[in-house]
Amino acid sequence: MRNYHKILSYSSFMALAVSVSTPAWAQGEDAAAATDEGSEIIVTGTAGGAGLRKQDASFAITSVSSDDLTIAAPKSTAEIFSLVPGVWAESSGGKGGANIDVRGLPAGGDAPFVTLSVAGAPIYGTPTLSFLEQSTIFRVDDTIASVEALRGGPSAVFARGEPGVTLNFRLREGQDDTEGGIRYTASDYDLQQVDFYLSGALGKDLYYTVGGYASTSPGIRDAQFNSERGFQLSGNLTYKFDRGKISAWTRQTDDVGQWYLPIALNAGLDLGTFSPLGNATRLREIQIDADGNSKIFDFRRGRGWKGNLSGLNVEFEVSDNITLRDNLAYLKGDADTYGLVPSGAAVTAGAVSAVTGNPVQTLGGVTLADSDFVQTYGHWVVEKDLESLTNDLSLAFDLGSNEVTVGYYRSSFSSDDFWSLGNPVGLQLTQNGDMLANVTPADIEAAGGGAGFAFGLQGVGDANVNAVYLADSFDVTDKLRIDAGVRNEWVEINYVVDTGPGFPDGTRDRNIHYTNDEVSWTAAVNYAFSDTFGAFARFSDGETFPNFDTLRDGVDRTFDIKQLEVGLKYSSDHVRLYATGFRNTNERFQSTLGANDATAFDTRAYGLELDSTLTFGMFNLAAIATFTDAKITENTADPTIVGNRVHRQPRIQVRVAPSVDFEVGDWDANLYAAAQIVGNRFENLANTVELGSYTKVDLGVRVNTPSGLYGQIHADNLFDSHGLTEGDPRSATAPNGRPILGRSFRFSVGFRF
Repeated sequence: MRNYHKILSYSSFMALAVSVSTPAWAQGEDAAAATDEGSEIIVTGTAGGAGLRKQDASFAITSVSSDDLTIAAPKSTAEIFSLVPGVWAESSGGKGGANIDVRGLPAGGDAPFVTLSVAGAPIYGTPTLSFLEQSTIFRVDDTIASVEALRGGPSAVFARGEPGVTLNFRLREGQDDTEGGIRYTASDYDLQQVDFYLSGALGKDLYYTVGGYASTSPGIRDAQFNSERGFQLSGNLTYKFDRGKISAWTRQTDDVGQWYLPIALNAGLDLGTFSPLGNATRLREIQIDADGNSKIFDFRRGRGWKGNLSGLNVEFEVSDNITLRDNLAYLKGDADTYGLVPSGAAVTAGAVSAVTGNPVQTLGGVTLADSDFVQTYGHWVVEKDLESLTNDLSLAFDLGSNEVTVGYYRSSFSSDDFWSLGNPVGLQLTQNGDMLANVTPADIEAAGGGAGFAFGLQGVGDANVNAVYLADSFDVTDKLRIDAGVRNEWVEINYVVDTGPGFPDGTRDRNIHYTNDEVSWTAAVNYAFSDTFGAFARFSDGETFPNFDTLRDGVDRTFDIKQLEVGLKYSSDHVRLYATGFRNTNERFQSTLGANDATAFDTRAYGLELDSTLTFGMFNLAAIATFTDAKITENTADPTIVGNRVHRQPRIQVRVAPSVDFEVGDWDANLYAAAQIVGNRFENLANTVELGSYTKVDLGVRVNTPSGLYGQIHADNLFDSHGLTEGDPRSATAPNGRPILGRSFRFSVGFRF
């Protein structure tokens, strides 16, 4: 067995850890939510987004306030999932390009069981596509009031019908009093960022929020130019009237960053800061069609999102016992990927010279020493033009002890793709290395490295989804409630694709028309032993439909996810504990990430999720933990993998959280720390490539003055852990891996009023 843990030396430091505490000077609704979490009103996982006290929920949900986000300082949207038990997020790819797994459900890459929503409306019609997971197309700013993460439970029935996890962003709404803030952030890697928000009243019953940011930096993995830069402008208008409210919101974004990929583990590189991308590799001319036309691409744009996401939310009491709710989202823009991707192992220049008979030279005229390393890299181009319209309309009928909801969900989404993958070239394997002048990828392959490949694609797809659902929440007694729901979904997909050797060759490969329908359902019992202690049990049977890329690969079946959950809930003034045990099964999931994993298999997973806080006076301790046993139970193509662990997911994840509030004169201060402990994982289904366990520690302090001026210092990965989140999904033998980002420091100063 090849064990990456033997290649790297990981930090085993276990420190006082994570900080999801809210100091006394937290703002508005976030402070109220944090002081009485059990009484917090959640909306995700309820029919149409109706409010429900968290302590009364018959499902597992985690709430994250805007203040929690400030303390955690996530470097990407995907990194928010580190605050959620039951989810494993490989967020080491930069601002985009994460792989996100849920409760042991098999994935192998991207995020096939993850849906992102804003104000209850899914932002795109399918959770994932090749080179796209939804966290890539959403950016967090100060207009976010809180985040809710629902695992399993009723989400298989409501909205998009996601059987995995739904991350819902709740937006700030203006109040009668004007409030706002501005913040400047710098770092030791030359980050420059300005954030702001402003909210208040425009007139009687009409409220606004506006905010956003502008940011630029060369990245922790310095690319010699500002490889991470962008802006976002967000706005929200809310009109409240006697029987309801209407909110309209919009987010205009242009934000990109380097796509961080696996790097050679045998070449003596700094795994925390190494970047192959630099001035010498930023521009590349690539053939784009069979006629020989070419185009120069600028790889500064990396991976990101340029587009608009807008929505409309309506809540209206039709009568004393009938409420109409409608949540709509429209998305239009480009989610492109420009990446420098390794192929095969790194080898020495001396080994290559032995093949070619000549010294190895760069395009810049540098002659490499025999001990220097070189590697084949490819300039990959993926351009995706996305559009999506989703709408969830529901009517809730209050019948006394029953609340019955009927709903209709509609989604239309499309993706227009151009790919040019491969384009291999020899690269000097140093920070921001140069391309090689007299060496071909074939020469590197002959020396024991990789040769690269070529694949091009032009594809156009559109899909229509219609679903109806019915839900009932029945109070049997004051303490016992039964929840149930059923959903019928119809899917129609049309997709045309032309592939070729590095570029579309002008010949249509597939013309696909796909239709299908499936029924999903869920049922739960919830029992309140007291106002502070309760329990629930739930079973759900959900479906995941194919998308454009799975249909292109010949996978035209749905994936059936059955899930049993049992939870205990305790919430008092000082202690809050939410514990959820789960068991799920998957039938015939298809993984296409790497030739060794191109097979269909069944899985089952057992697990336990813990979400807790302990508060005494100035001291707060929060902890989340996930224990998962996920195994392959059937595979007819390769019986040898039966009994193996599901790839890419750790058995154990723990995040522990102390923080302390104190005073320095008239200033309020909050000292916090964060430790994330991740167990070992396997890169592949064969369980032959092991990724070792690691610990990541953060530390920070915030201060707030009576005038509204505040500051924060945040140390990320304080002990410079080089934990790997993945190996090389394109090669089971190359000693490549994708490590987490190295140590960095951020410094913020701001003013709130």
